[in-house]
Amino acid sequence: MIIGRILKLASGSMSMSEEVWFRHANPRSGWSRFATYPLVILAFWSRAWLGIWFIIPVVAVFIWAWLNPRIFPKPTSTDNWMSKGVFGEKIFTERRKTKTEVPSHHVAAGNLTTIISIIGVAILTYGLVVLEIWPTVAGAAIAFLGKTWYVDRMVWLFEDMKHIPEYKKWLY
Repeated sequence: MIIGRILKLASGSMSMSEEVWFRHANPRSGWSRFATYPLVILAFWSRAWLGIWFIIPVVAVFIWAWLNPRIFPKPTSTDNWMSKGVFGEKIFTERRKTKTEVPSHHVAAGNLTTIISIIGVAILTYGLVVLEIWPTVAGAAIAFLGKTWYVDRMVWLFEDMKHIPEYKKWLY
């Protein structure tokens, strides 16, 4: 239940419409979003040499994170790992709203991988607050592992649900 609320809050802050979800399914959007993680870390770490002005790169990175799924066109093909991961995430995060029955093993996997990411983010946050490299690197690695595993599980979810007519038309 708590994980569901965290996911709802995260997706709510992005406020992604149907159009935005399909733009985000462009692999360039998904992969460049992954590449944003080191930029977030660098932006927060920059307080060590920029002082209070670190807020400028932090705001810039968060603006990019918000813009990212909105600026890419719809993909020419969705038959790839990243697009399927985005579609699985859409199914997973909207399952209560759409009253979609998601198999329990996918819910458990989505929740577990989210918990792993949250643990990583907590360690990463500690490292960034105290400006210590090892907790920063360890936390980033754990968070990234959790997120990558999450996307992989969302691909699996989509593969298991793509027979549903609504989802079948997403794959081209």
